[in-house]
Amino acid sequence: MIQSTRCRNDITARARHRQPAAHCTDESFTMQILMNSGGIAMTNCYVIADEIAKVAVLFDAPDHTTAELLDEVHRRGWNLIGLWLTHGHFDHLADHAVVTRRFPDASVLIHPLDEPKLQNPSSQLFALPFTIPPRTADGHVTDGQVLSIGSLQVQVIHTPGHSPGHVVYHIPSQHVLVGGDLIIGGSVGRTDLPDSNHAQLEASIRRVMSLPSQTHLLPGHGQPTTLG
Repeated sequence: MIQSTRCRNDITARARHRQPAAHCTDESFTMQILMNSGGIAMTNCYVIADEIAKVAVLFDAPDHTTAELLDEVHRRGWNLIGLWLTHGHFDHLADHAVVTRRFPDASVLIHPLDEPKLQNPSSQLFALPFTIPPRTADGHVTDGQVLSIGSLQVQVIHTPGHSPGHVVYHIPSQHVLVGGDLIIGGSVGRTDLPDSNHAQLEASIRRVMSLPSQTHLLPGHGQPTTLG
């Protein structure tokens, strides 16, 4: 069961329960964060919503992991407007068709350098016990782009290294960062993959670590934490 708390600072503490949620209130909106973890790589995905506007976005779609979150989105009466991918590795996009079947108006966004992985999932390194249908993105995200979830402003930061088109999503007003596989579980993303680049990863980490230390990091694997 997905749990909720009134305190943004409890994002990290509630992570021990595997499916935490948080919401934050000011005069204009209430932000809620829901999380689930699963799939063969134990990958995290997150729903971030403006509850006043009743709109939400799913960040990443691990295999066999999104259905429970989508049920909760429906139960709360939110309109899921997007699936925003941090990058194109299979464990972050495998459930994309599950998402768009349930919410056909949800736009699938990815950085253009990683869209080939979405268009041809079978090109990835690992033989999988399931099939990921290919698709074309509905749109692209690029460095410095600002997206909206209701009243929430979300800044895209291009963070290549683990993957050429890896991005993170920063919500400055709430000190929240959806980090993908940039910084995970007390370590960093792999750079032993064919299109990885360790020097780029180091530069991306330095860039992200310049954000405020109180920023809540929602990683692609492992437990939420802060940058500080």
